[in-house]
Amino acid sequence: MAEPAAETAVWHSHGRTRRSTRTIRVRISAVIVAAVVLAVLVVPPLANLDQQAIDLSMKLQPPSLAHPFGTDDVGRDLLLRCVYGLRVSLLVGLVAALVATFIGTAVGAAAAAFGGWTDRVVMRLVDTFSSIPHLLLGIFIVAMFRPGVWPVIVSVALTHWLSTARIVRSEVLSLRSRPYIDAAVSGGASRWRVAVRHLLPGVLPQAGLAAVLMVPHAMWHESALSFLGLGLPTHQASLGNLVQSARSSLLAGDWWPTLFPGLLLIIPTLAIAGLAGAWRERINPRRRSELML
Repeated sequence: MAEPAAETAVWHSHGRTRRSTRTIRVRISAVIVAAVVLAVLVVPPLANLDQQAIDLSMKLQPPSLAHPFGTDDVGRDLLLRCVYGLRVSLLVGLVAALVATFIGTAVGAAAAAFGGWTDRVVMRLVDTFSSIPHLLLGIFIVAMFRPGVWPVIVSVALTHWLSTARIVRSEVLSLRSRPYIDAAVSGGASRWRVAVRHLLPGVLPQAGLAAVLMVPHAMWHESALSFLGLGLPTHQASLGNLVQSARSSLLAGDWWPTLFPGLLLIIPTLAIAGLAGAWRERINPRRRSELML
């Protein structure tokens, strides 16, 4: 009898350790996300400087007190440029994620609600577009427009709604088999009322989680397009443009123009993903109970 009790105690101790580690990770992620949001909102107005101001006498200065991130190849302050670039990348990521989530939710819910041939046709289209690499399809879309923010947003949104459509369709099909849905239909509720009052609230948490997870993906997608010269105009600060313009400096041994934009791309996306993981555990009780063992 002592051995099962000891084994149970070990499992509980292990579970508490994992929960504590997870809590610390979530708090760190929340602090990072809050710091990023504060930086992009507060730093540009307070700096009162032109992030495009060129000073060739300060060309490629290493990090210092005057320029914590150093300067770029034409003497512009890299800290200010990175903050502006992070603001643009976050804007693209947020708007693209919201548009893609709206499209995916509408398509997935419609496919599950109508069923039959509508469901089959819609899901075959989703499978077809999913077989095309996102970046390749995104390049094709932005190539039809002049470089700018909105073509990138459209490109990211039109290539990232597919997974949301699958998730929402699966969730709606699961909800339709619940007893309270049958009771509502038997009670004379219309299809519209069932969808608005019962199905939509049930899929919103999953759709919201998909939107949050899509933000870092969209930021990387924008950075990849800008790095290839197909995204935002080269004069406009974005994390992808900053990394792209720093390639020659890196080859010359100047590491800071590449390092800091790269870190500002990696760290916030990891933090957002950490918060999304905590949200996933909260809305999925089964997964949460497994992690607490």
